[in-house]
Amino acid sequence: MVRLTSARLAALLGRWEGAGPAYADLADRIRLLALDGRVLDGTRLPAERELALALGLSRTTVAAAYARLRDLGCAASVRGSGTYIALPAAPAVAAPDGGGLVDLTKAAMPAASIVAECLGLAARSIGGELGSLGYEPVGLPRLRVAVAEHFERRGVPTAPDQIMVTTGAQHAISLLARLALRSGGRALVEQPTYPHAMDVLASVRTRLGALPVSEAGWDLPAAEAAFAARPELAYVIPDFHNPTGASLSPEGRERLAWLAQRSGTLLVADETTALLDISRGPLLPLAAYSAQAVTIGGLSKLAWGGLRVGWIRAPRAVIARLAHLRTAMDLGTPVLEQLAAVELLAREALLVAERRSALRERHAALTEALAQSFPEWTVPKVDGGSALWVDCSPYSSSRLVLAARGHGVALTAGPRFGLGGAFEHRLRLPFTASPEDLRGAILALRAASSEGGPAEVAAPLVAV
Repeated sequence: MVRLTSARLAALLGRWEGAGPAYADLADRIRLLALDGRVLDGTRLPAERELALALGLSRTTVAAAYARLRDLGCAASVRGSGTYIALPAAPAVAAPDGGGLVDLTKAAMPAASIVAECLGLAARSIGGELGSLGYEPVGLPRLRVAVAEHFERRGVPTAPDQIMVTTGAQHAISLLARLALRSGGRALVEQPTYPHAMDVLASVRTRLGALPVSEAGWDLPAAEAAFAARPELAYVIPDFHNPTGASLSPEGRERLAWLAQRSGTLLVADETTALLDISRGPLLPLAAYSAQAVTIGGLSKLAWGGLRVGWIRAPRAVIARLAHLRTAMDLGTPVLEQLAAVELLAREALLVAERRSALRERHAALTEALAQSFPEWTVPKVDGGSALWVDCSPYSSSRLVLAARGHGVALTAGPRFGLGGAFEHRLRLPFTASPEDLRGAILALRAASSEGGPAEVAAPLVAV
């Protein structure tokens, strides 16, 4: 069982106090940490007295909070072993209609229309691969060629031996983190950023520094100060940034590339959202500005997350080191999925057009619903991507998320995307669900917010 220290829990909680009773506010925030994955199922919570000291509360308040967690079905206690997170098990077979829950925790769409066709083509062509052993730590040669051609089309000359095929982009992040980072080392991430990237970097016990980014763009003077600490790795999402939707300007790309080269930092650009362009137009990849930059990509957003096919573009020496490292983790990406990826990349223009049309329609539905139900919120204009980074002041996004679950909508609170409890008044709203589901979700969110209590707060908790 993993034990959570009081100091770590206090850091995760951030500014948790609201307008309600302290014990209820504390319990609700711990429950939210468990629901969005920041505190894992089975984690042992700090002892009541220990957490009371860390938070400046009475032990009675913490005991009441733990009791509320048990009443909510989110915790259990064992005599002599303390209190631990115990989330209800998910059903073995999901209900056909998803149980009525609109899940907006994932900014992704179902499979594109040509995925089934490409899987069929892959199945028919796999016979030529069955005579091989099926182990390809760097990927099938034909897929490496297809990925290299993908970069060529976008203006970055690339050889197939600069490509490693991975089991999704998350796998790529994990490989690069283990290659470049040492325990106690330093990495830079945008703030806010993709939460699972922070999870990977934290798993190798890295100290995280911030690269501030907003809908207006990247804070390049702050970035220069951050690179002065000579971090070992910097992770950025330069195109249709998750969650803000911003895109780094050509001048900004050149500046970041120069800063990384000067400080000896491995610059990693995550391009999983790069082709989700609604109205911006193409920009050169970050790799065009630095021969040493590393690019992560994949088909999860463009085609289907269920394929689990991603890639890394990097200098040949980095690919060789990654191949050596990878054999301790796995021996390659499944062959059938790689063959399907070859077919999908051959039809990349069709995929881009289909996603652009769908995202444009869904973005319009979401912004219209927000204007009608929450005219007081600040909704940014985005040119692509898959989500809106909404300023939901004066509401606490954590409380909204908890209240919305009671109305059949699953969301992710703003602090999940930041360090130290930041972004309490921000809410990521993906526009990847159907227009009907998006309209229904916003109506449900309006109902949840109007109840008061857990969703509404008297004043902002964190200034963003």
